[in-house]
Amino acid sequence: MENNKEIAIFAAGCFWCTEAVFQRFEGVINVVSGYTGGTIKNPAYREICTGRTGHAEGIEVTFDPNIISYTTLLEVFFATHDPTTLNQQANDKGTQYRSAIFYTSEMQKNQATNFIKQLNDANVFENSIVTEVTPLDVFYYADEDHHDYYNQNKSAPYCQFLIAPKIEKIKKFYSDKLIQI
Repeated sequence: MENNKEIAIFAAGCFWCTEAVFQRFEGVINVVSGYTGGTIKNPAYREICTGRTGHAEGIEVTFDPNIISYTTLLEVFFATHDPTTLNQQANDKGTQYRSAIFYTSEMQKNQATNFIKQLNDANVFENSIVTEVTPLDVFYYADEDHHDYYNQNKSAPYCQFLIAPKIEKIKKFYSDKLIQI
């Protein structure tokens, strides 16, 4: 199994949302919330919330490419957030909530940029995609209380109003690729 692991880093607004979505897919080994793309080392959540560190809230997805492809992960990423709004997802506003792909290889970079081009060429979204595609520098794990947030707080209002609809959407469109949690 060790040779069948890859890492993908996605930022799509609040990391609680993206973590909850991606951890439900078969072939995803682990999903961890954290921060990347900024200027300070070892940022804390309170610093990220200011929007002045340059970091985005993101997730590190460890996956087995023999079970789930990077292309499928890209499909899920673009299907579960609005990649056309700059520095905003729903009511979450600021650069920390931007749409971004932090690639770990040239293959990921090429697949991501080609995927974005295909979506834009097909006019899948009303507006052009603003998702940045950037090389990964370093990914900092968020504090433990941010990990597995949705699964531990499903009845919280934020989870009910913002995350639960994303979970229902993936159940509808990707039911054959999901695991039970």
